[in-house]
Amino acid sequence: MEKFKTWLTGLLTFAIAFSVIGGGVSFAANSGDVVINEIAWAGTTDSSGDEWIELYNPTSTPVDLTGWIIEDDEAANYVIDTGVISARGYFLIEDSEDSINVPSDALSGLSLANTGDSLVLKDEAGVVIDSVNASGGAWYAGNATSKASMERVDPVAGDTPENFISASSGNGSVGRAGTLILGTPGSVNSNYDGGGPAVSFNGETDVATGDIISLIVNIDEASDLYAYGFDIGYDSAFLDFLNAEELSFLNSDDEATSFNSALEDNVEGKLLVANSRLGSVDGIDGSGALFSLSFEVIGSEGSSEISFLSSSFLSDSVGGIPAGYDEMILNIYGSENVDDVSGIHVDQGADRFSLDLIWDYGDADSYLVKKLMPNGSYELLLETTDAVFTDADVMPGITYDYLVIPVKNGAEGESAYISGTDTRGILADFNKDDRVDGKDLEMLARSYGSSYGEEGYQIAVDSNYDGVIDGSDLIDLGVNFAVTY
Repeated sequence: MEKFKTWLTGLLTFAIAFSVIGGGVSFAANSGDVVINEIAWAGTTDSSGDEWIELYNPTSTPVDLTGWIIEDDEAANYVIDTGVISARGYFLIEDSEDSINVPSDALSGLSLANTGDSLVLKDEAGVVIDSVNASGGAWYAGNATSKASMERVDPVAGDTPENFISASSGNGSVGRAGTLILGTPGSVNSNYDGGGPAVSFNGETDVATGDIISLIVNIDEASDLYAYGFDIGYDSAFLDFLNAEELSFLNSDDEATSFNSALEDNVEGKLLVANSRLGSVDGIDGSGALFSLSFEVIGSEGSSEISFLSSSFLSDSVGGIPAGYDEMILNIYGSENVDDVSGIHVDQGADRFSLDLIWDYGDADSYLVKKLMPNGSYELLLETTDAVFTDADVMPGITYDYLVIPVKNGAEGESAYISGTDTRGILADFNKDDRVDGKDLEMLARSYGSSYGEEGYQIAVDSNYDGVIDGSDLIDLGVNFAVTY
């Protein structure tokens, strides 16, 4: 599987004077507090004269840019009459308001030479804040033919050829005649690699036509995560979106959150997912699962990419934060000519705390039985040549979801979905001795604070099946303590 990293940040600038997110505006800046982040020195496909320069503020404080200049080869000055660049925000200097469809933050008669220029950013007192190609000569990157912009890779790294690269994709912006721009004005650079938490998909990569697949979106090494908004792109010829479900990370301390998901304009191919903590609270630190996604595989054999689009973002309690995003490539195999699973149903097992899955035996060589786990993914329980399976790892009153998949000649047929609930027994009777007592409390205590997939987590002690052994499970035990069946 080929894989590449698309590095994204999170927040479009709203650089109107003194309109900022929290805190005050900084009137003094140090070297590197604002950087020349992207340069469209070749203009756009619609007009080579439609040049633009993007500034970026990697700090957590808004900066007043009034009176700042970009010095071009010591011969011309591009002046910012007024404006504020927000914390971790962007500021666009354009040749004219018609150059691109992204509103400018400042207008200046840009005249950048295709052979190369030296650009130096100075504050209102003439102090050098940043430079690009300061030694002169040809531009480090960009392309006069494709009109690809020149992007900074790491905003906090210096003015070196290695820290600049030609844009590899756009963010949907267009030029004056509506032609797509190969660049990302007003948003994260397409080749951003400046650190921050990592966001990735987790799930099976080899799937078959007709499969119901579940993917988990995880975050690693988050700091003060307050909100996120993802635009997720996928090939609608291969996948149909089914649902998205919030998982535990953002509200792991039981603070209220608001989770939303929907297809853009109800059209397959672009999914919007957003979530935020509510009110004046701090964000969450650490690593965990943000949400799960379910798709039906509808395409025939081939490969399909699922990726985070450039408009995706993360925010902490101050504002946008940079992050790294990994795509996923699905390898899709056509269904073998195998009979569908028929007659499938779920009965309560012979013993309490068990469910029997039963189906009609067809022409399959074997059957895969998968169960929806607390982290939102279907995991394989076993492969069997029988037409029955007993799950003895259930709690009363919890609905469990399963997939049964026929396999013939090594290829998988279409999945059959079934769910069931065992109504017998006592919730929180973790050792299944028909009484909730101190032994059950000890079992819970030894797993308390653990999450699904972590050492110490016991699925048998997760009474509400939410993937975390916490106070909710302790409440279930307290409610039923000393109850016998």
